[in-house]
Amino acid sequence: MDFELGFGTGTQKISVPDKNILAVLTPNEVERGLTGEAEVRRALCEPIGTGRLRDMIRPGEKIAVVTSDVTRPMPTYKVMPALLDELYAGGARPEDITLVFALGSHRAQTEAERRHLAGERAYREIKCIDSDPTDCVHMGVTSRGTPVDIFSPVANADRRICLGNIEYHYFAGYSGGAKAIMPGVSTRAAIQSNHSRMVEDTSCAGNLETNNLRADIEEAGDMCGVDFILNVVLDEHKEIIKAVAGDVKKAHRAGCEFLDKLYMKKIPERADIVVVSQGGAPKDLNLYQTQKALDNAKHAVKKGGTVILVGSCREGLGERVFERWISEATDAHSMIDRVMTRFELGGHKAAAIAMVLENAKVVLVSELPEDTVRSAFLTPARSAQEALDGALREYGEDATVIIMPYGGSTLPRAEGR
Repeated sequence: MDFELGFGTGTQKISVPDKNILAVLTPNEVERGLTGEAEVRRALCEPIGTGRLRDMIRPGEKIAVVTSDVTRPMPTYKVMPALLDELYAGGARPEDITLVFALGSHRAQTEAERRHLAGERAYREIKCIDSDPTDCVHMGVTSRGTPVDIFSPVANADRRICLGNIEYHYFAGYSGGAKAIMPGVSTRAAIQSNHSRMVEDTSCAGNLETNNLRADIEEAGDMCGVDFILNVVLDEHKEIIKAVAGDVKKAHRAGCEFLDKLYMKKIPERADIVVVSQGGAPKDLNLYQTQKALDNAKHAVKKGGTVILVGSCREGLGERVFERWISEATDAHSMIDRVMTRFELGGHKAAAIAMVLENAKVVLVSELPEDTVRSAFLTPARSAQEALDGALREYGEDATVIIMPYGGSTLPRAEGR
């Protein structure tokens, strides 16, 4: 069987003998109604847990709309026209609305990137800015000890609206909801405090109810105050197939339930070989982002098996501390020891890769130099086909293979787990 896996703005082609394929993890079939902007407008008309946004705001109020940066697939430009119409219907003026790109710990964006993300209409009508972790207001400390330090234009706004796409997150359970606030527009120290809980067993993809890290995120959101969210679920082609709006928790949970119906994938057993792609740009800009697909794939591979990770990584490793941890490590396991004794934001993803390497070999198909790949304790390959052929020789003609074309989204669950 032939496959094309997203790789940057292109694809990697791979051919797998039919007899070896255990499963192909593509999204489940779900009933689809409206899509795109029409679905966004429907959600705004039918909020969950709140009244309509137009009835909540008052003329003259300062409104902060917090959305994702360039490292996320959130199609802000598709959402903003409907949101602006709703805000204007409530009496908001363009000069009172600020669109804030939540950088978290990521790099600053170019003007061209901000314009593209916002869309021409929003970029023309309202202020569009990046968050700045050096310009924050202290709003308290969570019960778990995380400082709530929020970008001042968000903290000082009269109304806060959070946008985002909902997908699985390897330690926060799911993206979306209050994550736009923490870590989105928080300080590095606050993010480090929250993310240090990633080592807890309950901090894993698909878990909300017993996830202390997610609870800490939502407590920070409550302390800051989120008036309204507008979250979307995207299909494998990055099209909006579901939108939820309203209360920061109730609407978010409704979106997560839909995501599970779409992307939670049961498998009969784990495989010898898992071939996984993030699905292409922008999710595979660097190794720091591509790691998310690897973390989902770990749930599908046997102990002692191989994960073939397909991601362009054309911007390199992607994060300064992440790169430093890798360069300073004597072996992969040392990064796990390090994160257990002194959590450091950025280093946590290096440790997450090392945790996968405890049980499986990882072959990386990327645009990175081979020496860079080896420095991260991964095995380089020039193509997905080359990597698969090598793995089939290693595990034999009866080796089982699972294909995950959208690894950052699909979450495997082995039967009996």
